[in-house]
Amino acid sequence: MTNRRTFIKNSGLLALSIPFAKLNALAAPVRKLPALGIQLYMVKEDMEKDTPGTLKRLGAMGYTQIESYGGPKGMFWGMGNREFKKLAEENGLTLISSHYNDEPIGFEKQAELAAEIGMKYLICPWKGPQKSIDNFKRFADEFNKNGEICKKHGLRFGYHPHDYPYKKVDDQLPIDVLLANTDKNLVDFEMDYYYTVTEGQNPESYIKKYGHRFKLCHMRDVLKQRLPKGSEEESACDLGQGIINYPHLLSTALDNGMQYFFVEQSRFHNETPLQSAKINSDYLKALRLL
Repeated sequence: MTNRRTFIKNSGLLALSIPFAKLNALAAPVRKLPALGIQLYMVKEDMEKDTPGTLKRLGAMGYTQIESYGGPKGMFWGMGNREFKKLAEENGLTLISSHYNDEPIGFEKQAELAAEIGMKYLICPWKGPQKSIDNFKRFADEFNKNGEICKKHGLRFGYHPHDYPYKKVDDQLPIDVLLANTDKNLVDFEMDYYYTVTEGQNPESYIKKYGHRFKLCHMRDVLKQRLPKGSEEESACDLGQGIINYPHLLSTALDNGMQYFFVEQSRFHNETPLQSAKINSDYLKALRLL
């Protein structure tokens, strides 16, 4: 915990929360986001109750890209891949990627279905904490194989690190081992800024050091006064309400090859998930990032 607090206190990357009303006074970044996306896990209850209505509301907020996940109904929400793509496009949304689960149809079939509708990525969302660094080396081998499968079908494979890859195992950081042991031509990474920061690491340093490995990201903010303990997420908050300097960080990301940007909030403070989605899209619009 001391290391996390020291990092957050001393890092030039982070700043105290800027009042929302003052956002327009900030100098706009040189680079703008190519599009704004949202991870559908954030609004999963709404999607399960009313998929067409939820997609319509997200499109009206200004989101133009979505990332799905392998929930109970699968990454196409109980529809065929083409049917779901059509519904998304009718609401101004492009299905870029999806987190996948180990479904009975197998990974290769999931890759085929994703490629059929022009998706760009299939992403591994979770492996879990491990007691040996050798397990992460085995995961790297698995990711390379999945990357080959994706490449064969015309899309890319990615990995989304949570908090545990930033915790030392056998005196090594698993995230470093995964980056070192995966083929850059086959495996990309999806940075979650929240986990990187709360585990005491500098996301800007990783983005610059491993240029063009982090092609996607998840965006949410961190409340300084509620630093998490372990894997808890009580410090998560909407963009602009915490300590991450997103104007600077997103410009750095764009300059180093990041292509896809997804809002993903996990903790809601007196708001619904859809209200949170609107707050986050409004924040990025106020920064003139879109």
